[in-house]
Amino acid sequence: MSDPGPALSAQKSWFIARARHRFAMTRECALLLPRVCAALADPRQPGSDDTCLEKLLDWFRTLTEFDPAVKLVQDNPCLTEFITSVLALPEPSPSILSFTLRLAGILAASESRFQHLQQEKLLVRLFGGDGPLSSAVWEDASVRSGWVEGVHSMMHHQPALHFLCNGGGIDVIFALQGDPSLFVASAASRLLVHMLILSVETETTKPLSAKDCDWPACAQMIIKRVEDSLQSSSASHVEQSLKLLTSLFGSCRSTWTEVLWLGIAKQIESFLTEKTVQVQHMLANLLLSMAWSPVFCDSEGSFWALVTSALEHLTPVQAGPLAVGILRLYKCPQDVRIQALTVLLQPMDCILRAASQPLEYAGLLDESVSDPATVEGLLSSKSSCAGLLCQTLAHLEELLSLIHLPVDLPYASLLRSLMTILQFCNGFLSPASPLGSTISRILINCFRVQRSALDVLAALSERKGCDTLIGSLFDVLLAYLESPNTSPTVLKKTFQATSKWLVRLHELSCSNSQWQQTEKILEDVFLVLQKRLCSPCWEVRDSSLEFLTVLIKSLRDQDEFRQSLLSSEVPRLTENLLEDPESYVRASAVTAVGHLAFITYFAPESPVIGNQYDKENTVAKLQEILSTDPEGFPRRAVITIFTKWLRQGCTGQLEDTEQFVSRVIQTVEHDLDWEVRLGGLELVEVFCSQTICQLGPPKCSYAPVSSAVTSSIHQNKSLQVFCRAKLFSFLFRSLCDCDKPVGQRACDILLALRGSFYPISTLKDSQETGDSPAGSGIAWLQRTLRQGSLAQNFPTDGGNGVDFEDPESMMLALGTIDLEELHDELNKCSDHVEKSPQSLLQDILATVGTIEENEADCY
Repeated sequence: MSDPGPALSAQKSWFIARARHRFAMTRECALLLPRVCAALADPRQPGSDDTCLEKLLDWFRTLTEFDPAVKLVQDNPCLTEFITSVLALPEPSPSILSFTLRLAGILAASESRFQHLQQEKLLVRLFGGDGPLSSAVWEDASVRSGWVEGVHSMMHHQPALHFLCNGGGIDVIFALQGDPSLFVASAASRLLVHMLILSVETETTKPLSAKDCDWPACAQMIIKRVEDSLQSSSASHVEQSLKLLTSLFGSCRSTWTEVLWLGIAKQIESFLTEKTVQVQHMLANLLLSMAWSPVFCDSEGSFWALVTSALEHLTPVQAGPLAVGILRLYKCPQDVRIQALTVLLQPMDCILRAASQPLEYAGLLDESVSDPATVEGLLSSKSSCAGLLCQTLAHLEELLSLIHLPVDLPYASLLRSLMTILQFCNGFLSPASPLGSTISRILINCFRVQRSALDVLAALSERKGCDTLIGSLFDVLLAYLESPNTSPTVLKKTFQATSKWLVRLHELSCSNSQWQQTEKILEDVFLVLQKRLCSPCWEVRDSSLEFLTVLIKSLRDQDEFRQSLLSSEVPRLTENLLEDPESYVRASAVTAVGHLAFITYFAPESPVIGNQYDKENTVAKLQEILSTDPEGFPRRAVITIFTKWLRQGCTGQLEDTEQFVSRVIQTVEHDLDWEVRLGGLELVEVFCSQTICQLGPPKCSYAPVSSAVTSSIHQNKSLQVFCRAKLFSFLFRSLCDCDKPVGQRACDILLALRGSFYPISTLKDSQETGDSPAGSGIAWLQRTLRQGSLAQNFPTDGGNGVDFEDPESMMLALGTIDLEELHDELNKCSDHVEKSPQSLLQDILATVGTIEENEADCY
């Protein structure tokens, strides 16, 4: 087998050469650049737009990324002249100085250009102690940010590293970690991490070990500062170093990070046991970033012992994120995993124990990691109870969202604890214990905890082991659905949880034949739903309709569900809401009625009496909404439902479907909402696909100008159907739609139709219109389509020689019009011209008023 190395190397070289050519500076840009630089450096000119400056920096990054040569700055001396001019200004604009610092960093990213700028003494004047660092303009956060970004951009080689370390730059960056601007402080921390990695990985001559650790000079300076900061009595200094370490261990997976860790591990551990510096809240993130690194997670040493110690010593609020992070790991000692689970479940266990004394059911935990009194104290306090529970519930939902849980949760006890929380919150539980009474008083009507608990409850429906509690669970859910005190947002969450558990209930009833329990619960649910559909609150009506739609989607094939639904008043009330004064509700009612139709009208043996009349009446109501509703949401819902019906074959025979589609597209093509028009195109796409599949593809090869083709066109039933349904007038007009997604979708459909009607071999022969009577009309259509949105709403009544209902003309149009060209134009970015570097430079010149045509008096 031949060595692929040379081939890969050649391919890489070709790619780099192509990229250099593609991103090289054009002659036009090279002519404009000196004027731009002069304008930006002129303090008399108005400041350029910050967005333009950002785009200009992006362009320079692109220019320098693939070409490290010094040629860019040699061929464009205006760049160094610009930097010199800005440095000579007594009071430069902060935004221009920040731009200059960042530009210099980008240019200095390659070693050759770095040396060139060094020879000009520009870098030391920009980034050294006598530059902006010592001037009044340093007080501006944008200048400090530009300095940090400029340094970060150039930090790709050893000369830059030595320049900064030898010039006192390390001290500046460490000081900027405490900058009042969080943006600057965060950037400084990232820069230190980048410099440390660069130093170790480019300047180390032999692998580092704990016994023989010879750090490179720059790395040693950074590590020494980190170690000193960790031993400081200043909490802010310790926090800065912990953030730096967290970022380092999270981004670098090299083995030398363990050597670094061994030197500071004892100090980190002391933060858990000695409370002299309050930084415990930072330790969870640090330990988690290390746990995800193979350097530490595979070790059997002191790291996991430290994690165990953290789980014991951190407060429940601090330990929660660490616990859930550990439980997400697949590589973790089992004893640590059990301990993390214990920490996470402790608040839920406390809730369960507080609900009754003596404890009626088994608790969640056999023993605690930390003192149970700590958790009880937090849950007994009004200021911390809801926060701790919401955090715990969010972590449980996060775990339950995983497809494969690395740990087994006690689902039944967890469900019981969730029900207890929900009963505390609505006052339906009177606990006997003093702790339970206190928690209940705090949680009453606490919407925040209710929403979080219901989210976990919904997630729990997909787990096994809760079957014995399902009756009690629905008692709690129905109590929330019925209660007038349930807020609209909590009600929406309750509906979501109820729908998931009703699906679970159906699965259980199929396996254990508990039909009676299922029927009773469904009956109770629909009784509540009837009341909620009549609520004076529109959010409640809307949530009720969404709930009904979800239920129909999930359970419409189940006899018990259909019978319970149709024996209730829910279908009638749902249809009434098509006339609701609130547009969101009307839209949800449209969706619900559309899905109800799968049960009432489109089922093989529909139980509804007067089926055909009711079906036609419902379709007429939806079509009326599509043509007359003043709001876009209901109209969008109608076109979505019609497409769903068509996709599932519910619109009758082909002739009926043809008339249905024709009526719909004649309505939507004039709709002011582009999403409705786009929905109409989706309907057309489904109809075309189904019709061609039903009638079969064309049997002949078409060439529009031949007489043989004329006869084959008449034999092509699909084409005749599309013409009768007025599809082509809608599609061709949509190509000129002022909203690009509509035009793009129409073009895609026309290309697909052409692919169905024209084999590739005959397409080239059909590009000329010939002398056919329709030829001039097609030529007019081609010219019109090239105008794009300027030609929107062009006439389609045949007055211009194009008969959009004539199969022969449409075959000619499909074969003649350059749809690929239209497709390319429609898919071009709307600002493809404006995004060019040349246009950007012209924009900057226009902004500062140096282009001649912009210097004329506008009056």
